[in-house]
Amino acid sequence: VQLLASGGGLVQAGGSLRLSCAASGSIFSINHMGWYRQAPGKQRELVADQTSGGSTNYADSVKGRFTISRDNTKNTVYLQMNSLKPEDTAVYYCEAQIITYSRYRVDYWGQGTQVTVSS
Repeated sequence: VQLLASGGGLVQAGGSLRLSCAASGSIFSINHMGWYRQAPGKQRELVADQTSGGSTNYADSVKGRFTISRDNTKNTVYLQMNSLKPEDTAVYYCEAQIITYSRYRVDYWGQGTQVTVSS
């Protein structure tokens, strides 16, 4: 199983970016999918996640600005980031809990994509 993230980049404060993460490989189904971020010198933190049923969870710092969504037909999760702030600068990682054909639950991580917000 692989998670391939894309969509990061450099943007000015107040701008927008959309991250995508596609899961591929031996996948029976996917439970939750989400996004984490890690800024230099800080611990990795949850940004947002979404269950297979559609329930969402957001970090307080991004509520009202970021929106997570999924396309279950494409095993893809998106993160629409609006009103970006310099403090949103970090490497963003996607994560997914995959159910394999052997019915094991395994957490996978994408490779990370850099988001830089200039002031």
